[in-house]
Amino acid sequence: MANRLALETSPYLLQHAQNPVNWFPWGEEAFAEARERDVPLFLSVGYSTCHWCHVMARESFDDPATASLLNEHFVSIKVDREERPDVDAVYAADVQAMTDKGGWPMSVFLTHEGEPFYVGSYWPKEARDGLPSFASVVEAVARAWQDRRHAITASAQAISARLEGFTPPQSGGLELGVSDDAARTVLGQAWDRRNGGFGTAPKFPHAMAIEWLLHRTLRTGDEDALAAAVQALDAMARGGIHDQLGGGFARYTTDGRWLVPHFEKMLYDNALLLPAYALGAVLTGRADLARTARTTARYLLDGLRLPHGAFAAATDAETEGAEGGYVVWSFEELARALQEADADPVLWAAFLGATEEGNWEGTNVLHEPHPRERFAADAGLPPEEFDAEWERIRSHLRAWRAWRTAPAMDTKVLTDWNALAVRGLVRAGHLLGEPEWVAAAARTADFLHRELVVDGRLHHVWKDGAAAVEGFLLDHAALALADLELFQVTGDTVRFERGVALAERANSRFGDDDGGWYQTPSDDALLYRRQRTAPDDAVPSGTSVMVEVSLVLAALTGDLHHRDRARAAVRAQQHALRESPTRHGWLLRQVEFLRGSPREVAVVGAPGPGREALMRMASVPPRPGAVVVVSDPGHGDRVPLLVGRGEIQGLPTAYVCQDLACQRPVSQPDQLAALLADSERLGRAD
Repeated sequence: MANRLALETSPYLLQHAQNPVNWFPWGEEAFAEARERDVPLFLSVGYSTCHWCHVMARESFDDPATASLLNEHFVSIKVDREERPDVDAVYAADVQAMTDKGGWPMSVFLTHEGEPFYVGSYWPKEARDGLPSFASVVEAVARAWQDRRHAITASAQAISARLEGFTPPQSGGLELGVSDDAARTVLGQAWDRRNGGFGTAPKFPHAMAIEWLLHRTLRTGDEDALAAAVQALDAMARGGIHDQLGGGFARYTTDGRWLVPHFEKMLYDNALLLPAYALGAVLTGRADLARTARTTARYLLDGLRLPHGAFAAATDAETEGAEGGYVVWSFEELARALQEADADPVLWAAFLGATEEGNWEGTNVLHEPHPRERFAADAGLPPEEFDAEWERIRSHLRAWRAWRTAPAMDTKVLTDWNALAVRGLVRAGHLLGEPEWVAAAARTADFLHRELVVDGRLHHVWKDGAAAVEGFLLDHAALALADLELFQVTGDTVRFERGVALAERANSRFGDDDGGWYQTPSDDALLYRRQRTAPDDAVPSGTSVMVEVSLVLAALTGDLHHRDRARAAVRAQQHALRESPTRHGWLLRQVEFLRGSPREVAVVGAPGPGREALMRMASVPPRPGAVVVVSDPGHGDRVPLLVGRGEIQGLPTAYVCQDLACQRPVSQPDQLAALLADSERLGRAD
């Protein structure tokens, strides 16, 4: 018999609709039921492509005996963390603070006021590996609630007061040197110089930290920052975290060598890695990084894009109950597929790191253990010939794999993740000269405005033709930034107006009177506390993205209140930037912007080679501190930065402004290069 989740649209909640657990969705009904029955709440948070969420569901939530315990002693709430990032963020921070670790599934026991008093993650059905059984946890918490209610509620209130009242220490002023401190920490302590990337197992991509280090290189010429970023990009591209056949990246690897992925692929990881690879390719001139950017874009456009133009949230880690079943290969199957492709099985299995005994649980995760150029040289093949042969073999292996049962896809459309994909496609498309990526991004942005804005209010999720859950700060911030990125490279002033409107709504609905923003709206009555700041972990925090939106709007509009608000938000998080820089990559990139040479560049002219040459001179590679806009002459003075600016003598023209003063307009790329060099020399904040 189905429970209440059968009425939901979330794929994750629907996965639990047939559980014998009497699940409630997040809402007042669950809290009212708990108060009426005088029992605590059990909150379980996960997502549809989470492997260990599936395991706990099979072991415990599908088990009638365990379900009976939950139903007798608790009101149980199931939350899709992707549909309700507000709920997830608050309780994930609580779990981290109370246990010094986190992850999903997330299991939290709550008082009637929503305050946590006992927390954890995955508990097995039977005790093992030092973990108690889930049933024993449920029974112990139920007894504690019955026997020691006063102590539990007092403890929960103390925990909640401590979490609510915690304010990171901060100095009186904004110290832009925080980015130097953060870089020293990352490069001296977190950088894995042997394997690439940051930290140890499990190994996460840290795409935002990589992009920050690349922007730091642009501003300072820091060779270590460039080396760390490029080594991470190279190691991931050759590792098992990267789908060598289908493109795209998995969530993370369970080891420190980038070999064994946690096999689900998330939209946000690929949306964030795409512009990092594109920028790395531009800065280094490395064709292999550009190639990885292109295969990642193709994965987004061919693998995750839905027929209406928006992107699905993720693909599952499991296939028919087997983790990684779609991706891994037995040595025998790989050899047969290579023979069918008229390829030497010994040579190409070695190229892909496959062995007869397997490199993971008797099977093989395909990867490139050796740099391609070196392997080709050892094989006696010229690099171009090797690459062409590999592309032929790759196509054959991909077609062979396509006969397998594909992993399930979570087809809900999330505004913030889709907006990050728009931003990634626009940036990477502009950097690598791929206009079709920009056009695809524009169609996605149009879908979000058409389907996710209802009665003037932005929503967070769309599924089966309906928008649901009013948008959070990151939804507003990410879509505003996506609109402004599209405006900058296309000159479409409708994009500018959309971005301004979203930013204004974010400021009014989420703004903090002390500067910065809350992550959740002021009218959310169920969450027991509101978060002001959040790290840039799996996705950037809404605050970090709003800082970037504000800096761009300050340049486009001339309204310096936007810049003041951005600086206040950065100032409030200086301590966090120093303490955990790899968790604040997006925000640190904004510090590089503030430390760069603040400039506004408007390129006005009819589309064509002349305008394109000026635009690329101004923006490829990007210059920290600079906001660059391209526009047709008929822009209509709808954007303050463009007012009164047009072609001169019928030629596309660039206008460079700095510190509220503008230089003489120029029409030749070499003239523009000289102006930019002068402004960069004179305008550095440090």
